[in-house]
Amino acid sequence: MSMSTTLTLEPLFGFNTRRGIPISIIHRSLRPKTLLFPPPSSLSSSTIIKSSSWSWSVSHRLHAPKFEAFAANTDTLEPLQSSDVLFSKIFPINRTELLEGQIFVRLDQGKDLRNWELTVGCNLPGKWVLHWGVSRLDDVGSEWDQPPRDMIPPGSVPIKDYAIETPLKKSTSSSEGDNFHEVKIDLTSNSEISAINFVLKDEETGAWFQHKGRDFKVPLVSYLKEDANIIGPKKGFSFWPGALGQISNILLKSEAVHSNDQDNGKQSSEPRKGNSQLEGFYVELPITKEVTVGNSISVSVKKCAETANNLLYLETDIPGEVLLHWGVCKDDLRRWEVPPAPHPAETVAFKNRALRTKLQSRDSGKGNSVEIPVGEEFSGFLFVVKLDDNTWLNDKGNDFHIPLSSSSNSLTSKKKDQSEAVQREVTRVESQEEPTSTFTDGIISEIRHLVTDISSEKTRKTKSKEAQESILQEIERLAAEAYSIFRTNVPTFSEETIAEPEAVASVESETLVSPEAPKISSGTGTGYEILCQGFNWESHKSGRWYMELKEKAAELSSFGFTVVWLPPPTESVSPEGYMPKDLYNLNSRYGNIDELKDVVKSFHRAGIKVLGDVVLNHRCAHFKNQNGIWNIFGGRLNWDDRAIVADDPHFQGRGNKSSGDNFHAAPNIDHSQEFVRKDIKEWLLWLRKEIGYDGWRLDFVRGFWGGYVKDYLEASEPYFAVGEYWDSLSYTYGEMDHNQDAHRQRIIDWINATNGTAGAFDVTTKGILHSALDKCEYWRLSDQKGKPPGVLGWWPSRAVTFIENHDTGSTQGHWRFPSGKEMQGYAYILTHPGTPSVFFDHIFSHYKTEISILLSVRQRNKLHCRSIVKICKAERDVYAAIIDDKVAMKIGPGHFEPPSGSQKWSSALEGRDYKIWEAS
Repeated sequence: MSMSTTLTLEPLFGFNTRRGIPISIIHRSLRPKTLLFPPPSSLSSSTIIKSSSWSWSVSHRLHAPKFEAFAANTDTLEPLQSSDVLFSKIFPINRTELLEGQIFVRLDQGKDLRNWELTVGCNLPGKWVLHWGVSRLDDVGSEWDQPPRDMIPPGSVPIKDYAIETPLKKSTSSSEGDNFHEVKIDLTSNSEISAINFVLKDEETGAWFQHKGRDFKVPLVSYLKEDANIIGPKKGFSFWPGALGQISNILLKSEAVHSNDQDNGKQSSEPRKGNSQLEGFYVELPITKEVTVGNSISVSVKKCAETANNLLYLETDIPGEVLLHWGVCKDDLRRWEVPPAPHPAETVAFKNRALRTKLQSRDSGKGNSVEIPVGEEFSGFLFVVKLDDNTWLNDKGNDFHIPLSSSSNSLTSKKKDQSEAVQREVTRVESQEEPTSTFTDGIISEIRHLVTDISSEKTRKTKSKEAQESILQEIERLAAEAYSIFRTNVPTFSEETIAEPEAVASVESETLVSPEAPKISSGTGTGYEILCQGFNWESHKSGRWYMELKEKAAELSSFGFTVVWLPPPTESVSPEGYMPKDLYNLNSRYGNIDELKDVVKSFHRAGIKVLGDVVLNHRCAHFKNQNGIWNIFGGRLNWDDRAIVADDPHFQGRGNKSSGDNFHAAPNIDHSQEFVRKDIKEWLLWLRKEIGYDGWRLDFVRGFWGGYVKDYLEASEPYFAVGEYWDSLSYTYGEMDHNQDAHRQRIIDWINATNGTAGAFDVTTKGILHSALDKCEYWRLSDQKGKPPGVLGWWPSRAVTFIENHDTGSTQGHWRFPSGKEMQGYAYILTHPGTPSVFFDHIFSHYKTEISILLSVRQRNKLHCRSIVKICKAERDVYAAIIDDKVAMKIGPGHFEPPSGSQKWSSALEGRDYKIWEAS
């Protein structure tokens, strides 16, 4: 590797307990020990270092983003502000921009030439914090520890017992208006520290920057095992081509000191590790940060005195090339049409259904504008704005619509007609309700019979896997049939057909959530759910997460999410909420009970259902027993040790044996006890009524029998429920097996035990995606029968697919998805059957636009949990499939094009090693 080799930088959100998260990195050059950081004014996103003089050539200087309020050209707008203006409106636009910059890491000798100094800096605007710790020479197991006190800079904050957070401060060498911040850490050469570990956090956005999915590691000794995340010179590398040649003499020099130590009179032959001779280095790390930019689009309409046509003026302060994708309509249905000429300059037709016009730069040089004549026979002007191939701007998910003068006299009649249409729809539903319910009752009865059959122990022992799979497929067929009948007879209402928002609530209350409406099963939703995990492992730290999330409710709704999963609400020994104590105390690190109610109401107003994260497997005690064991509970549910399973060795329970796997950090609850089940059902019903939860995410369901879950769900009647059944996949000699039937069967067995009342996270699919993408083994994504190899291949309506969550990713990083391949994962789960779940950190990251487009594709084509997958390719370097004959997709570097024929395909989205098509 040469010093100019680039490794990409990737921001993530969140952080782990012992290991942390973190960026990727450029090894640029070794610097002379006396070289200071370059002045901030010379830092750039494309800096070139000249090796002969260490000078900098800057092609793009970074400054703090400056956003001007929209200011129209006065020459243009002056006549539009007069009395002849028929319509005028300014649409605020929030869009994201990527700022490019660098992180700098330097190891240099201190002022006294005896000690060393580590400096970390960043030249992007932000509130930067260094999250860091040390590795010690004799550490076994733990990679992080707190540093000695004399190493900790002023203003630092300890994080538990393993790390320090130190804010970066504006560099003393930076000039006014620049954004260069840095932190310096003093290192002593005789310390017992082998490495400094760190990651960088931007507290403004919550983003964490990491190096190839791992912590940065600065080695202070030379015998550390070489690893991809080590920063600094590495032995044998040629850092600079050309004149400098090989500079292998500027390396960390290994020095292992062997000594014969006397310990209790015995000779020790074990080598003692000592500090090596350090040499300084300098490294530059490319970094990007996503910022929100406020712009606007201004539209005005007036009558042309000469032609009587409408003249539409559109202006925007969005910089760069802007394309207006536009058309007209003649009625309130807003069907796009192409108007006759004349058209503005640089206008082209788009598939004979719309026009595209490049906006012209305004005279002031700031922003763009266009003037468009529109015939008086048209009632409306429709448009969206294209910035690039992946960035389109619309009006909160809809086309921008500008009413023209001929439509003004129809507004009153439109409201009246829509109101009557709503009333007619309600009447029609009530008249058809009885026969629909009667017809579906027989199908639902048959489904229940089949589920009971496959759940029985006798069936599992006597029927082959093929026979059990056949039963599951029959259940899916019948459920799809019943659901199809249900969808056909329950109307859905769009904004275009509803006169007032109050009417929507009225119709939903009378039809969609009516107890009399046909219902296949509690806890399984409609089949069209898209789930958002609304938190990460660090969300509790703000102390007001509920209020922060409330502000994002409308935005999440605009993306198309229908369900949000909130963090555990109860008082907890751990701040994250997964060690619950008093179940009725809902004042947690995320906020208080009133704030929880408020955020739930906000999501309901945005049309999003809310799942509560309930921990039913274990509970932390309030008091010790006479033996000093914590197993006596307080609060409203003041259970004694009979509520704890007898075979948990740590908590001296007097209940029955556990019906699942024990969780050893807290007392495991004995759900076979009648009083326990009664109290839990009452608590769930209280949460439904008091807080307004619509359903549950069930934590660690491996710990107790799924039959108890069935009992709880039948009592609380959730709209949607999903269990976390997470165990290891099958491996042979360290390699993942192709056949993961045993793994997904265990998840299926748990779902069966709940009588199909809950879904489960498709851990099988996540694990297979890991190996397929990380090792370029895309053949893994088809099982032996040519079907998807996870739970979604056997029971898709109960599979909740995901690629990351607060445990696997965030700052815990227990099982992180292959770095840089997240969008391939989302291209898979957001086009395939099952109920997809998207992680909060990914939604509000540089993946936001791509994820938003994928969500639109899923909704637009009405893909659902039972959609049909036809796998077209599953080869070494490519996986491709067609879903419901509406959407085609491929992931992997290999080639695929959907088959041409009677069906034509158009590209909907293309990214790094993935592509999506829609049938046109």
